[in-house]
Amino acid sequence: MSLKRHKRLSSKKKKSPKDNLQAEVLHELGLEAYQTIPLDVSSMLDIITWTLGNQSPLEPSDLPKAFLQCLWLLRQDARTPWCESLHNLVTNDDNNSTGKVLSSFKGDSQGAINPLDLVTAVYMSASTFLQQEISKRMVQCQFSIPLVLPNKDPEEPSCFLLWPLRGIVGQWRSHPLNNDRRIQEGDLATTCMPLVSFVRLGCCSVSKSQVLNHMLRGVTSSCQTFLHRGMEGGQLPKRLSSGLLEIGWHLPTGDSTKDVFPVPLVFSNLRGDASAHKKCLTFLCKASSAIVVFCGNLKEKEKLLLASCKDTNSKLILIDLLDTERNESRVVGFVDENLEKYMGLPEESVIQGRGLSEDALASKLCDTLKHLLPDRLKLITLEEAAQFAADIGLNVDEGPICQKAMASVEEVLKGLDEGSDEYRRKQLPLQGPLWSKLAELEKAESKQRKERTEIDPQLQKEKNDIMAELRSYKMTPAMKIFTDVLFTKDKVKRAYFLSWLTLRLKKTTKQNKTQDLLTNLQTVKKDSMLVDLDKLEQRLTLTTDNSGKQQMSLDDCADPSYEPDTCALGPEHFLREIGLIFELAHISPSSGSQNVLRLPSLATDLLLYGIPLELMDGDASNIPIQWLGCVFGELKRRLPQEQCRTRVLTNLGDYNARNAEILSALFGVKFPEWKKQTSRGVYMVALCLPENLRKDMKCDVLLLIEVRGLCSVSLDSKRNILGNDNEMATFATGLSDFLLHSMSSHLGSDFETNLSVRVNALLRIKEYGSMPFCQFFVQNENVNSKLQASQLRYVSQLLLQTSNIDKDGNTTSCTVSVKGPWNKMSLSEPVDTDYSGDVLKFKEILFEALKRSAAKAEAPVLPEFMRRLYSVWDAIKEESFSIGLQNTDIALAFSLLCTEFFYWENNLLDNMKSWLTGATKKNFTTKGEALDASIQNDLLSELKKEASEEVEAEVNKFRSIAETYVMKEETLKMRSDKFMPILMSNIDNLQDRVTDEITERLEAVYESHYSSTQLKKFKALLGKEQESKVDSLVEKSKTTKILLQDTEIEDEFEAVWGKILSNFEFRPSETEDITPRVDDILRQNLISRGLQKHMKKLEMIGQNQNSDFQVCDEHFGYRSRLKQMFEDNNKQHKVEAQQVANNIIEECKQYIADKCNKPADFSDGYITELLQNIEKSLNEKSVETRSAFEVDLKVYLCNASCQDFQNLHNRYAKDAELLTCITKRKSMDLAEFIYDFRKRDQCQRVAQEFISMVIKPTVLDYINRPLGISIAEEIQRKAQQYHSSQAFHQSLLEEMIKEDQFEVFLEYLLFYDNFRLRKIQKTVTAHLTESTNLGQWRHQRLCEIVGKIEEAVNESTEGISGVLNDTKPLLERVCLTLEKGDVNVIRTCLTGPLFSITVEWNRFAKCLLESVAAMQMDLDQEFSKNVDATQFLNCLPVQPQDYLFKKVKGCDKQCPLCRAPCEEEDMGHEAHNALLHRPKGMQPYASSSISCISCPESMSEDKDTHDISTTRNVLHSLYPDWSFSPDNPNSTKASDYWRYVLVKFNERFAQEFKREPTKIPEEWRRITQEQALKSLKEVFLTRTSV
Repeated sequence: MSLKRHKRLSSKKKKSPKDNLQAEVLHELGLEAYQTIPLDVSSMLDIITWTLGNQSPLEPSDLPKAFLQCLWLLRQDARTPWCESLHNLVTNDDNNSTGKVLSSFKGDSQGAINPLDLVTAVYMSASTFLQQEISKRMVQCQFSIPLVLPNKDPEEPSCFLLWPLRGIVGQWRSHPLNNDRRIQEGDLATTCMPLVSFVRLGCCSVSKSQVLNHMLRGVTSSCQTFLHRGMEGGQLPKRLSSGLLEIGWHLPTGDSTKDVFPVPLVFSNLRGDASAHKKCLTFLCKASSAIVVFCGNLKEKEKLLLASCKDTNSKLILIDLLDTERNESRVVGFVDENLEKYMGLPEESVIQGRGLSEDALASKLCDTLKHLLPDRLKLITLEEAAQFAADIGLNVDEGPICQKAMASVEEVLKGLDEGSDEYRRKQLPLQGPLWSKLAELEKAESKQRKERTEIDPQLQKEKNDIMAELRSYKMTPAMKIFTDVLFTKDKVKRAYFLSWLTLRLKKTTKQNKTQDLLTNLQTVKKDSMLVDLDKLEQRLTLTTDNSGKQQMSLDDCADPSYEPDTCALGPEHFLREIGLIFELAHISPSSGSQNVLRLPSLATDLLLYGIPLELMDGDASNIPIQWLGCVFGELKRRLPQEQCRTRVLTNLGDYNARNAEILSALFGVKFPEWKKQTSRGVYMVALCLPENLRKDMKCDVLLLIEVRGLCSVSLDSKRNILGNDNEMATFATGLSDFLLHSMSSHLGSDFETNLSVRVNALLRIKEYGSMPFCQFFVQNENVNSKLQASQLRYVSQLLLQTSNIDKDGNTTSCTVSVKGPWNKMSLSEPVDTDYSGDVLKFKEILFEALKRSAAKAEAPVLPEFMRRLYSVWDAIKEESFSIGLQNTDIALAFSLLCTEFFYWENNLLDNMKSWLTGATKKNFTTKGEALDASIQNDLLSELKKEASEEVEAEVNKFRSIAETYVMKEETLKMRSDKFMPILMSNIDNLQDRVTDEITERLEAVYESHYSSTQLKKFKALLGKEQESKVDSLVEKSKTTKILLQDTEIEDEFEAVWGKILSNFEFRPSETEDITPRVDDILRQNLISRGLQKHMKKLEMIGQNQNSDFQVCDEHFGYRSRLKQMFEDNNKQHKVEAQQVANNIIEECKQYIADKCNKPADFSDGYITELLQNIEKSLNEKSVETRSAFEVDLKVYLCNASCQDFQNLHNRYAKDAELLTCITKRKSMDLAEFIYDFRKRDQCQRVAQEFISMVIKPTVLDYINRPLGISIAEEIQRKAQQYHSSQAFHQSLLEEMIKEDQFEVFLEYLLFYDNFRLRKIQKTVTAHLTESTNLGQWRHQRLCEIVGKIEEAVNESTEGISGVLNDTKPLLERVCLTLEKGDVNVIRTCLTGPLFSITVEWNRFAKCLLESVAAMQMDLDQEFSKNVDATQFLNCLPVQPQDYLFKKVKGCDKQCPLCRAPCEEEDMGHEAHNALLHRPKGMQPYASSSISCISCPESMSEDKDTHDISTTRNVLHSLYPDWSFSPDNPNSTKASDYWRYVLVKFNERFAQEFKREPTKIPEEWRRITQEQALKSLKEVFLTRTSV
């Protein structure tokens, strides 16, 4: 954390922590340096004041700074312990939980740290005063705050933090039984409340802190007071905060539906296992009203520790959270069944928490505690608890220095018990009536001097008497002690003293407030009405708590009509007395002392520390001039001479406007709050700006001024409260550069008074000769505050526009509404979530206004500020203003006039807006073709003239209305000499402003019209060229079948775009020579490099260069030239230098050419970059040259670039806006170009895919489907054997015997069907090879189907030209149309997303038809080629061989004995008959399945020897479907065929069938092939004749 180290505040050195885990955490967070010199309140200025945004921490050392920044903005996420890197990792991890991600990190890496460790580390590193400020804000955020802080050295005792709790005030409304619902207010450190402590023993699955949160705020509340493991980072191990004791408050609001408990409670939470922090547990047992123990799995040690708690006075409540009921160490086993015997606890003091959720457990605990409230729990203050802590050995932060400071405060306030009036009269006498009377006399004297009349002797006598009485003053004992303490060198003691004084006076004020108020109100009248004292007595009561301590109770603290006692004291009264003591020393030098002369130095110390300096005593309405002069003189001496420039920002608001809180929220400064202090006045704090803001704002010190008590009701009827208010407001306004008007949300009857005081102040300061910038801050928007803000804004704008500050009307005033935490009734109400963002937004607005003011006027130095203070005060004393200090009518009348003025102005602007609308239409009706320069210029001039006349006419009406209004109002009429110049000046400014604005708008309209027309022209040219280019690219993609990459398409677009832009006609530029700009840039470059001596060479810029750059002797030093004289080649150094120069010139010329080719106007950055390139190249050279070489080279190249850059500027300067529009659209045009190409390419590809996947298969199917039958029929016509099955069988047998091959016969016998099919396929293949009709058939079918497809496409796209739609319905429509034409469309692939794209249907149809034509051409070429029969047959849906086979197949049955086929051709034949039975030896088996049965051929093989075991009758009985008739004449004839075959291949059959050869009769051997063939023919011939 980059925090500024400040001066040491502690009077004792702190020990450095040991090398342990705690020190490691502090080192990670960058806080180890602050263990010796802690962070102080003043260091928060660097962290908070100048922060304008939420900066995410980048590393662990940034976490403390981020925490403090967010805390000061009261953000609920202030304790988030994330560095940006770890947070991004967790949020981007989708697969792992946060716990898993965090578990992978150690505590010392990636910014992972438990948020409780972060809070603890910041408290360890902060001073006690910074701890107090942190605690206040943490309570506002409803965060828990540390009560006992572990020591960074574990061996040292922890520290009880009492001081940070002091000053934290809470408000609550209890739920009493007697219906007394008054709001109570008390200091949380000294108010008696029950203290309920929560500790843990053993490991628990329930989150103790989450239970506490539910108890504090209720289950439905999102507020997380105590950090717990369910929050971000809460699951990380605690390395620093173990043993930390935190506290949080429950403060009831009186609403039983919201409040968990009926009375206020304090909850404490001990972090870690209580057995490891016995001292803290002992402290809690003594101090707590009740102790709640979360019990896990307890060991004997924990049991004994728990038993020791029963002897304390605290109520003990146990929560059983044991994981397993059978565990022997179970706490209930120790206490449940024998409660009375072992612990003495009632039954309700043990809560069974096993299996309960956090909210259910919280509900049970709440019920238990409610039974103990309100009187069964003891009450205790945190002060008393601190004493218990000290008794047991804990450190307490309020050490000896603090106690001494408190004792000094008691000495200073000795005698205060007699009453504040009496105390002020004795101890602070200079603030009495003499000081006020002296102010009145000096003002009267100043008025007489102004009027140049003789000073009234009586006035002089009264003044001398007062001065004589003042001279007798001697410093009172209280003031002597007060100044002595402040003069101490121990700044810690001084800080404690001032803090104790504030706390002590607050306490006294509360105790005495009611009695003093009622006493003083007896004679007060307000608006001629007596105050109702009875009601006030009911409203203000004093209650006493059980401990005897008093608390003030108010029935409505938010009531703005409540006024504290004017006699109540605050530290500012003592500081005011210091100034008056010093002032008196100047009046009466003899009354001063050495210490008195040191008072300005003391006040300066306090001012730089953050204690406000009172500029004006608002009670007496006087200013100690000498005192302020010396303090500012000391401040100037302390600041560096060059750091005295000042800006003044004043917060001007009434007493209810929470001025101190607003300035604290914006800048972190600490002004006393009005509701707690009663002095009226103007106070100032000085803030030194950091270096970066000094440059932007052009000032060194920001003076913040607060006006306190403005427009408050005085209880002293003798005081001129209205006059004092006007003087304070005028004085503060006169000092201001920026005036922040704070609008209270409580503006009742004081509305007009408040408004008049502010308006009068602005009018007087305007008359005085200055006018601050005004900003408006509205708290909690309501009608009155918004109305007052708008009226003040009108007044400030009217006055500001007539000043020299902002004549152009560009005022920076704005109104910001912030719902701040200052209006909260109690600490139980959460801070508005928009608060932090609203504060940062308003702060940014203020800083921007400061920066803008720096450009308009130079910041005055501190002496000038003092002179302005004197001057403004003199003007107030003399009443040099035309508006009296008691006058309210003028202010109200003028504010109404300003409201009316801006209403009239708005009417004028509306009228001119209507006129401009008509003029715009007139301009845009001009057609683009008529954009002739002269015509357009004439039209523009005419419109400008009309505009000027129209504005003048409207302004004249405006003047007339304003004059009439002023003369009608008597109040304004009396001051018309003052107001009319203001009005007329504003009206004149308005006329000039509106005229200029209308003229600019007309020119803008003209330029817009011209640019839009030219832009359309450019787009048309570009579109035409793009269309052509896209067509060529699509054709290229279609031809090459390669998908073009985006880079290739971008290159094509760049070429098209550059071509169109280079040929586009831009308007010629008005002549503007860029040479002075180039000269100035080069001049600054030479100055920055210390080459001022060569400035004369710049005269060459802009002149013609007729020769190239030449190296000369001037470019080399004396030593270099002398060295070269003694070398052989004494010209080599020049050659090398010339080569370096030539290379640089070539590079720079290329750079200039590249810039000139870009479509952009000339920029000064081109020259800057050119010079940087030259310097870079020269740094890389190896030749030694003088600076003259660099200067000459730069001059040469800058001069050479002038002409090229001038041409570039001339081309684009006039139409720079048009060029910008064209350039901005370039990316869109590129995207459209790529999209158009991709769409059309996709369209083309989808069309091709559709043709390839759907149409082409359909076409081929359409062509090939009838071809198989046609081929088969043609074969049948040519080959007779395919007419019948017998003919085909006969042809097969004849062909086999002619081939006379065993393999053929074997295949026939074993695979009869396959054999026949193979023979048919061979026939078909041979036929296809010889046929000439195939190509004609295919071409004819192709033409038919293509015609049908084109007709279907045209029919489907009819009437939908140019419509963007999904292609799938179109394709389906095409398919349906084809199917209606008896085309079988194969469209299964249409179901996928491939064909679902959005295109123009007519374009897609065109692509389809083109693809169909290409397909037809490809198929025609394919059909014209020679046919590969096998490949072709595979494509046919109907195979011709299958078709023929079905024709000649015949009966499927075979002889059950010899497997000879049935030759019957009749489809319904009853008996199967084989013509050619086969011999037994040709069968693969040795005998029939029935051994005694043989086929007819076998039965005739050997009639003499063969044992015929059965008869043919038996065969008929066995196979009734077959005919085995012996009378068949073909039986023996056919035998010759198969006998011939068996004889010839008997050995082969035996070998194949693995048996002995068949015994063959001799007569079989004599059968020849011719006889066998003859017998075959006779058989089939006989069969045919039968």
